[in-house]
Amino acid sequence: MSSAIGFGALNLDKIYRVDKIPGKDEEGFVRDLQMSPGGSAANTIVGLSRLGIKSAYIGKVGDDSEGQVLLEDLRKEGVETKAVIRAKGRSGTAMVFVDDSGNRAILVDPGVNDTIKYEEIDIGFVKKFELIHLTSFICKNGLESLNSQKKIVEEFELVSFDPGMPYAERGLRDMLPIMKRTTIFLPNRFEIEKMLGTDFRNAAEKCLELGVEIVVVKLGAEGCWIKTAEKEITVRPFIVDVVDTTGAGDAFNAGFLYGYLKGRDLEYCGKIGNYVASLCIQHVGARTGLPHSLPERL
Repeated sequence: MSSAIGFGALNLDKIYRVDKIPGKDEEGFVRDLQMSPGGSAANTIVGLSRLGIKSAYIGKVGDDSEGQVLLEDLRKEGVETKAVIRAKGRSGTAMVFVDDSGNRAILVDPGVNDTIKYEEIDIGFVKKFELIHLTSFICKNGLESLNSQKKIVEEFELVSFDPGMPYAERGLRDMLPIMKRTTIFLPNRFEIEKMLGTDFRNAAEKCLELGVEIVVVKLGAEGCWIKTAEKEITVRPFIVDVVDTTGAGDAFNAGFLYGYLKGRDLEYCGKIGNYVASLCIQHVGARTGLPHSLPERL
């Protein structure tokens, strides 16, 4: 049976629907507030679990009501939480501001997320899973969690990595221990160009030289672009009405990784990724639109 474990931040998303996303010295107003569990890797793992992949999570939550909500939601989604650590302190939260066009801005309070020590992780349990999927920590409170990720990738043959902007901004040198163990690299265009310092096509070539097998660049409204040593593939998006782009990249990752774990060809993996992302962005929140099944053919 295909299986995957995620390793990243766990945040309670507080999603504010606003009239506009204010710039410097500007004001706006809140139309509505919704709260939902989030965290990039967690969103992807929930997406995989809904599609029938055996799933688990490595993370940390505080001893507060937010932490309890995050844990209960993972369990409700069928995600094993044995490797989620409870600690004294504040759970992570993310304030997400979404305007009427679906554009967003995010402020993250990492809480205890950044403090995961490698020694706290049940490696015996973790190694039972086929794939590990990594996403970024803010690293506001130190580098414990990032350093733990750098160590844990040594335990896996199959690693997928979505750096997010927090890790992209740290640069390639800081990410090398993870990149050299990565099988599937899943950045968006801005992240890979920031991390590698060149346009995404040249950046992908550099990633392949490091040992990455598959580079998947998410292009938003333009779909996705996939690069391996043998081929280059562009996959067109599904055109839908956008409500909220929160979690779109995470949803894409779930679809792509599902296809990969099920042995589908890379172009079809890209189609599944685009399809799951298109469902996500038609709803408010990162997980609301994640499907429990897929059409027989896209």
